[in-house]
Amino acid sequence: MIAVLRALALLCALPLTAAAQERPPLGQVESITEGLIDTAIAYEIGERCESLDGRRIQGLAYLLSLQAEARRLGYSPQEIDAFIDDDGEKDRLEAIARGRLRDMGAVEGEWDTYCAVGRAEMDRGSRIGRLLTD
Repeated sequence: MIAVLRALALLCALPLTAAAQERPPLGQVESITEGLIDTAIAYEIGERCESLDGRRIQGLAYLLSLQAEARRLGYSPQEIDAFIDDDGEKDRLEAIARGRLRDMGAVEGEWDTYCAVGRAEMDRGSRIGRLLTD
């Protein structure tokens, strides 16, 4: 009986193992990384522009929705935590966010340019703009 249970457990685990191996690392899942990059851009604008603030509760809710999306995609809590704690991934995504901010017209030290980018994003109704408030 125990041998049958072990075999059944092994058979049940095989598809999960194969599925786990087919998933890309979370850092390569565009819907997750783009959401994190947009959140980082909104946060940076809110920190640098005196006339705009980040919507912290909405931002937190959005980050939790990204975590839920990762779970729906089949990533375990341990995989999600490892991604969150990965300093290399943080640095990579922050560099992308800063580069995009520059491309959007933000100039380090000229904080009014951050305000202009933030207001343009708010006017567009983009995800970045929705994470900002006057």
